Amino acid sequence: MSTSSAASKPRKVLGIAQSLGTANGDTHQDVPPTVPTPLLNDAQRREMFVFMLRAREFDLAMIRLYRQGRAFGGVYSQIGNEATSVGSCSALRASDALFPMHRSVGAHFVRGQELKTLLKNFLAREGSAMRGTDGTGHYADVEKKVFGNVSHLGAMIPVAAGYVLAAKMRGEPTVALTYIGDGGAQTGEFHEAMNFASVQRLPLVLVIENNQYAYSTPNKDEFACKRLSDRAAGYGCFGETIDGTDLERVYESCFYAVERARNEGMPSIIETLTMRMRGHAEHDDAGYVPKEVFAYWDKRDPIKRYEQFVIERGIMTATEIQDLRATLAAEMNATIDEVIALPFPKAEEGRKLVFVE
Repeated sequence: MSTSSAASKPRKVLGIAQSLGTANGDTHQDVPPTVPTPLLNDAQRREMFVFMLRAREFDLAMIRLYRQGRAFGGVYSQIGNEATSVGSCSALRASDALFPMHRSVGAHFVRGQELKTLLKNFLAREGSAMRGTDGTGHYADVEKKVFGNVSHLGAMIPVAAGYVLAAKMRGEPTVALTYIGDGGAQTGEFHEAMNFASVQRLPLVLVIENNQYAYSTPNKDEFACKRLSDRAAGYGCFGETIDGTDLERVYESCFYAVERARNEGMPSIIETLTMRMRGHAEHDDAGYVPKEVFAYWDKRDPIKRYEQFVIERGIMTATEIQDLRATLAAEMNATIDEVIALPFPKAEEGRKLVFVE
């Protein structure tokens, strides 16, 4: 979805350090305005807004299914992270590779994944990509160049680096985009992969979803640097910290990072400050998060913010958005009913692709 031309450096917009607090800092600042980027037209804005709404509807549906005992395994919602997943993935070309994480449902929709395909995997039904052996996002769709994560999340960064190294050796102008959380950013694979990518000048973009807590561990107990993007200086690559709840800002930052990677072989670390508005998974009630922190970030809900922007800009009316939400909810419920009616895979499916035959 990326546009065709841009300067090599992003515009100066309202800075994250001046405009946004964190879970460990000021929780009384005003919500910063959404500054439109010249890289997007209103048709693209509407499309991205729909992706965010669809991602939110998906998460709410999976939470209901979990409470009903019908979800398979854990449910890891991305509520609060929609602008990061949708905005970042929208900056890629179809020829680029996406290495999503478990909170990247919005990116799957951007990539053209069908709702039924996602639900079959999340509900472990017959015909699912994981053959019923796993739920969540641990699967790949090679045709869409989507390569799903493994549970050891940091391990996917060197895999993404290896992918673009192979593409570079073949002369293919391919960029890889992958993600890590603030907790996963403290693993050895993070350092090894970013150092390797920087030395080899690989077209890799790493988005750190800093959603304030690594499970129940707050930022202040995870790392001592001011910003996680500060580490980029040590690797010799580009790094910046942005407002991860502002869709326009995320898209703009990642667009420049993708083009920088493609044209200059310069890796980037983009830290998006956002908030995980649920527990680590639905079994976790997030009782360790102070109520005022949730209240602070609720005001910065990426969908609420962009909905206001879309209405003020005249892209959609409030009535049109209400109708769209109803349409997406109806589509979700109908697809869930269709998938739930499918049988579970046969037991022998669980043995496939495990041992060499």
